[in-house]
Amino acid sequence: MTSDRTKFVLDEDRIPRSWYNIVADLPVPPAPVLHPGTGQPIGPADLAPLFPMALIGQEVSAEREIEIPGPVRDAYRLYRPSPLYRAHRLEKALDTPAHVYYKYEGVSPGGSHKPNTAIAQAFYNKEEGVARLATETGAGQWGTSLALAGALFGLEVKVYMVRASYDQKPYRRMLMETYGAEVVASPSPTTGSGRAVLAASPDSPGSLGIAISEAVEDAASRDDTRYSLGSVLNHVLLHQTVVGQEALLQMEMAGEEPDILVACTGGGSNFAGLTFPFVGRMLRGEAAYRVVAAEPEAAPSLTRGVYRYDFGDTARLTPLVKMHTLGHDFIPEPIHAGGLRYHGMAPLVSLLKEEGIIEARAVHQRASFAAGVQFARTEGILPAPEASHAIRVAIDEALVAREEGVPRVILFNLSGHGHYDLSAYERYLAGALEDYEYPADRVAAALAALPEIG
Repeated sequence: MTSDRTKFVLDEDRIPRSWYNIVADLPVPPAPVLHPGTGQPIGPADLAPLFPMALIGQEVSAEREIEIPGPVRDAYRLYRPSPLYRAHRLEKALDTPAHVYYKYEGVSPGGSHKPNTAIAQAFYNKEEGVARLATETGAGQWGTSLALAGALFGLEVKVYMVRASYDQKPYRRMLMETYGAEVVASPSPTTGSGRAVLAASPDSPGSLGIAISEAVEDAASRDDTRYSLGSVLNHVLLHQTVVGQEALLQMEMAGEEPDILVACTGGGSNFAGLTFPFVGRMLRGEAAYRVVAAEPEAAPSLTRGVYRYDFGDTARLTPLVKMHTLGHDFIPEPIHAGGLRYHGMAPLVSLLKEEGIIEARAVHQRASFAAGVQFARTEGILPAPEASHAIRVAIDEALVAREEGVPRVILFNLSGHGHYDLSAYERYLAGALEDYEYPADRVAAALAALPEIG
């Protein structure tokens, strides 16, 4: 049975009570995380200067379900459960037999999915007596979310915002400051790693890898501070699975089962949030889906990167993880989807890609904005540039269904709104938006510098 309803909303008591840990269902165990100095597997003591022990435990856990603490669920009530929509108007515009659904995470105070883990991380740090958090942000959605979480739990927050986004999105920075965070452009003169980049390249647009180096250095240099990351790590992806768990229930309300799931991927958190509960069903033999990761052509780690050990940051301060990477020295072009400007992919997402469980597709910047505009003109929501990559792939799959005359059910994650990205839409509508190609020569140089491990 299908439904003519547009919106599927769960009551507050349906907020998930546990996070889903896909590690319990993986066909092979994840590769160990290695110490950046010795190259040997790390232990909890190695991570203690950066993270509270509760998060370190979640990072290495193989338990299928991890209970969500009461104060975290209470904070989730500010915006969860998020709605699921049937895109009737988009379907009509495309003249497709496909049924297109989207899970909308832009209803959170931060405007994206990022508070799902920011709230959890702030809670666990507060419980351990931490007073201050240091982090990085690309487009600013993560920095905004951690600033919000810091306000909710009484923590100071320092945000190193990638210079390209700092300049492109001043109102996102102002929102972080409204929530009480201190925000500086990265690379900054306030850290050794930032000063080193500025000395070599005074006009550097920055990158997530550089900003991570600065935030890690900041946290490691102060006893009252811990580091907080918005993507990539296992515990971050774990916290995001509230999205997919809700979507499973909402698709049941709609009376349909997805054939194709789509989400954009930069570091992997919103992709994992939507898809991991569904992929878990696949891994347990309960269902079958096509799962597509949509990434930018300017930073296509899953489609063009190599699967091997690399650092998560430019200054090589972070542990080594096995992931699809373009090389830690690679600095992507300043695309407006700042949250996707990362050289690597979450190890768990990378493992699924390497095992052939998921697929990936690279999208050009102008093609993603074209999809974002079409979506806004039909569904009324202005999507974040990151989410527009997923919309592009969802529209393309709906058009394939039209060409083949085969109805399909497509579900994608609309991970955030684009209200702070209007300058980018202005450039697109004026025909002035850049369309960056895959920078093969710079990627080759960055890959040549990878450590010889694994």
